[in-house]
Amino acid sequence: MTLKLPALAAVLAAGLGLAAQTPGAYVLRDARVVRVSGPVMERANVVIRDGLIEAVGENVVAAADAWVIDCKGLTVYPGLIDALSTWGMPSGGGGGRGAPPAKGPEDRPLNASWTKAADLIAPADRVFENVRNTGFTTAVVFPTGNIFSGQGSVVNLAGDRAGQMVIADSVGQYVTLRTNGGRGGYPASLLGSIAYVRQIYLDADHYRTARAIYDKHPEGLPRPAYDRAVEGVLATSRVLLPADHEIEIARMLLLGKELKRNVVLYGGHEAWRTVGPLQQAQTPVLISLKYPAKDRDADPAAEEPLRVLEFRDKAPSAAAALAQAKLKFAFYSDGLTNPRTLAAAMRKTLDAGLKLEDAVRALTLTPAEIYGVADRLGSIDKGKIANLVVTDGDLFAEKTKVKYTFVDGAKFEPLPEQPAQRPAAKGADR
Repeated sequence: MTLKLPALAAVLAAGLGLAAQTPGAYVLRDARVVRVSGPVMERANVVIRDGLIEAVGENVVAAADAWVIDCKGLTVYPGLIDALSTWGMPSGGGGGRGAPPAKGPEDRPLNASWTKAADLIAPADRVFENVRNTGFTTAVVFPTGNIFSGQGSVVNLAGDRAGQMVIADSVGQYVTLRTNGGRGGYPASLLGSIAYVRQIYLDADHYRTARAIYDKHPEGLPRPAYDRAVEGVLATSRVLLPADHEIEIARMLLLGKELKRNVVLYGGHEAWRTVGPLQQAQTPVLISLKYPAKDRDADPAAEEPLRVLEFRDKAPSAAAALAQAKLKFAFYSDGLTNPRTLAAAMRKTLDAGLKLEDAVRALTLTPAEIYGVADRLGSIDKGKIANLVVTDGDLFAEKTKVKYTFVDGAKFEPLPEQPAQRPAAKGADR
């Protein structure tokens, strides 16, 4: 491979875990290009300029000022997207801690619906470097810690300031079904949490109607009280609901029908059991890459129910079942950040029957479609943001290495792993 690389940039990057350059003009020459939006190009050029894909094709030629990267024998994919992430978010949840116990839904317990991930992102978080080494260039990040945790934002995984990273600031409301955990107050049970979610959306519809009437004819009408919890819910029509097991999926499909919102389910490990209802509802599913495993501290001699063993065994096959049914699904990291762990989880999914092309789509174009940003992300097409990953083999294959990633047109190159140093002999000079 040949690469035009300014010597100064290489020197400045030498102390970092990932060599990086600022956006400019590049040509990825003679690469195998997996566009996702169209057929694979076995030998093509990808031209990047000012953070965007300027051209892609077999005969495209870039201007003389472009840095040329010889990609013969390499494959270019769209940058991977984590569909439900906490990368770069502050640890802990907060929201209501220290407040008196809630007596009912009118107290808005465990509600931070107005919070935006875009306002919390930490650009210097080292996790971005780790996951870029696996090929991730974008994440849909969400606040956590409450029943209504807040609004997710689509962010690119590189940038000096948060404002440079944000692609879309409000793409969904992240809902959990947590309770007050026995500390007193409402909600104290799963049933209470579900009732609370339902009530909030009923309140939101009423609030919106009252505001619309008042805004049109304010004379002689009492002014509706401002409610920031409800305003936060109304900020996006998309709601993410937790549904991992069969019964949870069925329950959340019914709730989603009541809410009359754009519902996305997350968890999805038992979605292989519920293909029919999911097809009928046409509800997208986000599948966690943190597959269920036996507790390390569990008694190895203890017998486990067949249902538990089956849940653990078949969870990686959920994606293949959804792909076969032509249902929309994507993957999310669920707290995983180690590149090897993420890649191993994807290999487990492929071993369970998912085709590589379906896996790539579920990590690129499909999440972009689910969140309404497919006009900017998810495929290698002219005019889209230049988020790319270049590998020396099939993505997720055990021996495949990521050679480069591009985020907003800025090039990152994983530095070679340093061999482990043998401990010094006893009595050796220090």
